[in-house]
Amino acid sequence: MKNNLWLEGLSDAVGFIGGALLGFWIGRLLGLDIFAPGYGNASMGAILLVGVGSGLGVKVARLWRAAQAAKSKD
Repeated sequence: MKNNLWLEGLSDAVGFIGGALLGFWIGRLLGLDIFAPGYGNASMGAILLVGVGSGLGVKVARLWRAAQAAKSKD
């Protein structure tokens, strides 16, 4: 697979948004509210989950692209 910047950017964006949404919904299931007023423990925990989720989403997208590149070389 060629180094296609559109595919790289789009897959990173999808991974970022997907991971952030996954972190958001995990936080909701745990009773954490990212939109709670102030910066209490529940709000900070939810912000942490969204941040970690988005970072992991980008990592998964990059691993997927690397696996696709390895497949195309074979």
